[in-house]
Amino acid sequence: MVSPLPASIDATERLLADNGYVAPRALSTVTFLSLKLGRPLFLEGEAGTGKTEIAKTLATALGRRLIRLQCYEGLDAASAVAEWNFAAQMIAIRAEATHRADLFTEEFLIERPLLAAMRPQDGGPPVLLIDEVDRTDEPFEAFLLEALSDYQVTIPELGTIRAPEAPIVLLTSNRTREVHDALKRRCLYHWVDYPDAARELDILNARAPGLAPALSREVVAFVQKLRMEDLFKKPGVAETLDWAKCLLALDVLTLSPEVIADTLGAILKYQDDIQRIQGSEARRLLEDIRKELSP
Repeated sequence: MVSPLPASIDATERLLADNGYVAPRALSTVTFLSLKLGRPLFLEGEAGTGKTEIAKTLATALGRRLIRLQCYEGLDAASAVAEWNFAAQMIAIRAEATHRADLFTEEFLIERPLLAAMRPQDGGPPVLLIDEVDRTDEPFEAFLLEALSDYQVTIPELGTIRAPEAPIVLLTSNRTREVHDALKRRCLYHWVDYPDAARELDILNARAPGLAPALSREVVAFVQKLRMEDLFKKPGVAETLDWAKCLLALDVLTLSPEVIADTLGAILKYQDDIQRIQGSEARRLLEDIRKELSP
């Protein structure tokens, strides 16, 4: 069901929370302003901190179509906008079912995310997620500047296609490299940081409500401690939720060194990090959090 855009920061915060996304006030504010002003929202931060999830949540909450452009090294405009279906064109030529002039029509066009976002949609403009834009290169950034400035794309054979209404645009970056200032200036900006313990517990309660309250507190405290360690890749909120769901599936009621050793792969993704935390280090961290959590 299509919902109207939220009319205030508080309404934005409630909209996100009602759909399982516990956002801090600053993120709710910049999200509201992005929706209100029709400006793209650029979210930067470590992987797993909920940048992609906010686009999914907005699409669900507003009843809009989510269109995702997953960025990667070497991504070009054709792959992001549209490509011609050469196989279908060749079949048409061999069947003599069409003239050459008719080969470059919508019938033979393979629509990609950016073009799809410019099309009219049932229920209003879609949510366009341009995910991990830092994985692309500068020429593609320059192309995005034009596309997001006027919300239009050009296909040489068909001409310029302009969005009847601007889509809701979110860009994310894990900051593997610096994105050019010119692109950031087109957007409202927010750094998405790791949540503090209280907000992470709220997130866990919203996304894994079946977990025992005492275990939820232990999980959050343990992950918070892990982020203070010298790790190659600190666990994000996504890993916290994955770990919680694993513990729930195993009917775990409380953490133990053995449980941690068996499930550490849910929160740490590099063998060096796992080896560093396994055994006595996991036991030490568990003892530390138990002291902190004890009344």
